[in-house]
Amino acid sequence: MKALVLTDNKELEIRSDHPIADAPTEDSILVKVAACGVCGSDIPRGFGGKAYHYPLVMGHEFSGVVAEDKEGSEFKKGDRVAIFPLIPLNKKEPAYHTGDWAQLKEYDYFGSRRDGAFSEYLRAPETNLFKIPAHVDTLHASMTEPAAVALHGVRKMKVQAGHVGVVIGGGPIGNMCGQWLKIHGCEKVFLTDVDERKLALAEEMGLIPINSAKTDPVKEVLKLTNNEGAQNVIEACGLPQTFLQALAIASRAGEVVFMGNIMGQFSIDEKAFSSILRRELSVYGTWNSKIFPKGTDDWTTVLQYMDKQLVVAPLISDVVSLEEGPEIFQSIVNRSRFHNKVIFNINS
Repeated sequence: MKALVLTDNKELEIRSDHPIADAPTEDSILVKVAACGVCGSDIPRGFGGKAYHYPLVMGHEFSGVVAEDKEGSEFKKGDRVAIFPLIPLNKKEPAYHTGDWAQLKEYDYFGSRRDGAFSEYLRAPETNLFKIPAHVDTLHASMTEPAAVALHGVRKMKVQAGHVGVVIGGGPIGNMCGQWLKIHGCEKVFLTDVDERKLALAEEMGLIPINSAKTDPVKEVLKLTNNEGAQNVIEACGLPQTFLQALAIASRAGEVVFMGNIMGQFSIDEKAFSSILRRELSVYGTWNSKIFPKGTDDWTTVLQYMDKQLVVAPLISDVVSLEEGPEIFQSIVNRSRFHNKVIFNINS
């Protein structure tokens, strides 16, 4: 099959004869990949020497079509599906039975630990498949994974109607965090970033943009909230400076979710740490998303809201073919031009 293969650090090539990886589980079913998004984590993995092995097919944000009929399966050939990328390896772990698969110690993962979806086909466990509702565009459904990551972080907090929310970082996940905060009841949601294009997109989504390159975002939020701050704050950037901003922006008894993967060393001085205690802040870490309990899980919820209240189409800056893979990755790494969400249109 055709695949975009990471042959070594910073080396990508198109192969037409790459083999389909073995099935990860006995209940796996063949999926024809429709579309797959580029995640920020693909950059250090592909261009920072962070790959588990070479060769590797990256890609873990994807939608597809079931490519075979299998006896006893609830899926049939032609069903459109979104695919959860984490695969448990040890069913004896407590987290397996509670459904907290993101807390498993032993797991496989499409696009990092095993070949992923920058390819025409792969085999995926049926448990990891979610049927795409009729109202959702197949290409948009490839954003189910990042949308679920955003939702999972928002669900950590007790968002109530009338709350003020703040998201630091205007990338696709940050933008969707802002949308989820509004869906959950926040009256106002501020989004801070340094890129005017991302801020313009945020404003399109009904968020209130703050350019943190032109103004101090902490002072601006406090000014716009009568010096009260925000009850719900999400850090979706990953810089030590923005971690501190998130803590400073929170209101008394406020909640802060750290979502961004930290770049650099984070330290906090005595005064700032004391302020966390004095204001009785709740600080949460978050990673990945949940696919249980079925029906109210993050993935089912995303697919119910996508292309309705949750708008993803404007976040997509590039739709490209696998053949354009080496070029588009080079542009992302070198920041040659603006990229927000890049999606490979493989078979959609």
